[in-house]
Amino acid sequence: MTKPKMKIKKGDQVVVLTGRSKGVKGEVLDAYPVVRRVVVQGANVVTKHQKPTQTSPGGIQKKELPIHVSNVALVDPKSGEATRINYKTLKDGKKVRVAKKSGETIE
Repeated sequence: MTKPKMKIKKGDQVVVLTGRSKGVKGEVLDAYPVVRRVVVQGANVVTKHQKPTQTSPGGIQKKELPIHVSNVALVDPKSGEATRINYKTLKDGKKVRVAKKSGETIE
């Protein structure tokens, strides 16, 4: 079985399209391609009650949980809106991601 491929990667700026965090823009902190989920900074935040341990004091902590990759879209570098992703091969043979709305390359 081949490794699943996601068009959204760690470090990308995305916007949440659906769910209780709809409209939140943030950076992808982690990507899990096998389960097709991403962790977005400031989105899907829950409070977790942690017991104290030898290393941490415990208490109530806020934490971001993963959301499905179909519920987020990449932010267009030109307009700042949600966009889909296309792939393009440059003259030197390098494959890059391109925003469909503006045509800008995504680093």
